[in-house]
Amino acid sequence: MDETEFWEIIDSTREAAEGDPEDHADLLVERLVQRDPESVLDFARHFEARYNRAYRWDLWGASAVLLGGASDDAFDYFRCWLIAQGREVFEGSVHDPDSLAELLDDFDEEVDGDGEDIGYAADEAYEQLTGLVTPDLGLPPQPAEPAGTPFGFDDDTALAERYPALWERFGPV
Repeated sequence: MDETEFWEIIDSTREAAEGDPEDHADLLVERLVQRDPESVLDFARHFEARYNRAYRWDLWGASAVLLGGASDDAFDYFRCWLIAQGREVFEGSVHDPDSLAELLDDFDEEVDGDGEDIGYAADEAYEQLTGLVTPDLGLPPQPAEPAGTPFGFDDDTALAERYPALWERFGPV
């Protein structure tokens, strides 16, 4: 599976799920179990590589603006959700997290931002196909610390300065 096919699967299942992360995860599993186990592992590698690439302090700050705070787990699930938004949103946000203000049509903190189930879709599909747990994907592990310079997410003034467009559109009222 190449990168184009990975993003096509992400996009088509997201569109069919009408943006609902739980439905998106279910549709991903349904789509992946129609493939051979090696293709599912390829999908998992593409997903994991992007998940690790998004492990950045600046994206964590952007997720804090959108989610009204972001614990370790919330940021993990946010990264899965971010990948599920497709290539344009993912790449744009990795390049410039404040661009999420323009890249996202809307953001409902009750539904959006939590892609935990999406993060497990390839594992679930692989297990359904083989009866086995997903093997090691052969990728470097996630770094111990996010890339970039750490900063506190509990200072609204700092977040508003760092993410002006995101704060204006999605920050607290």
